[in-house]
Amino acid sequence: MELRQLECFVAVAEESSFTRAAARLHLVQSAVSATIASLERELHTQLLWRTSRRVGLTESGYALLPKARVALDAARAARAAVEEVSGTVRGALRVGTMSSLGPIDLPAMLGSFHREYPAVSVHLATAASSGGSPGLLNALTEGRLDLAFVSFPVGPPAGAHLRELTSTPLDLVVPAGHRLAGRTEAAMSELTGEAFIDFPPGYGNRAVTDRAFTAAGLHRHVAIEITDITAGADFVRHGLGVALLPRGVVGPHDDLTTLPITGAELDWSISLAVPDNRTPSTAARAFEQFVDRHLT
Repeated sequence: MELRQLECFVAVAEESSFTRAAARLHLVQSAVSATIASLERELHTQLLWRTSRRVGLTESGYALLPKARVALDAARAARAAVEEVSGTVRGALRVGTMSSLGPIDLPAMLGSFHREYPAVSVHLATAASSGGSPGLLNALTEGRLDLAFVSFPVGPPAGAHLRELTSTPLDLVVPAGHRLAGRTEAAMSELTGEAFIDFPPGYGNRAVTDRAFTAAGLHRHVAIEITDITAGADFVRHGLGVALLPRGVVGPHDDLTTLPITGAELDWSISLAVPDNRTPSTAARAFEQFVDRHLT
């Protein structure tokens, strides 16, 4: 049994697709299929069932998956130990991120990291395609991500450690002509009856807002759900509702007014999540330290 076989098997199992697994591994699909077939012959059992639309795990596949992940983690740890001694930082780094990190300029950060560590290839997974911060954290604890930028107001799940990087207030954004447009601030109690533009349940800023309304004993109607913070202002601009968005996301506009909310805990925190159930790669450790230096 070879590590490459296990890597292909884990990728197909996690992606539920030979096509997506091949793209993730930068291989052609036929190579992935052949590798899985070779592993099944070696183990004398079928690991995956295949239909024209979907790929799933057999009972044997479910038994192998956690062991395969442990073996791959052990191989990465061994590689990291050698790289640390030699002072070499290389390899692939899988980073999860939300669609917006507020005041954190992720492209600039990744550009600086690439210039410092050109031998590290960074692959991004977004919250929109992963199910928000909970989805990113699941991917992290399952070994599909090395680190993730998340917003998770409650305690982290088992297998992950969260370190807060920054915190930004959520401000109310209303369109021109709105009854609160001429104000410099508003109270939570003044937001009853409004239609809101917000993220789906499970996203960090949605959790912050829901918790604030619950604490105030107020009901809130979410009319439209989005997965891109910057799109929220456009929906507000066209009169489809109001939104609570991170301060600084919406710049000065004649057709929008941004005002703080008083009497509520509306701080949206962004944290860097790292696994605490496996040894990080040298590239992951370098990136975590780089984030500290960059933000400082």
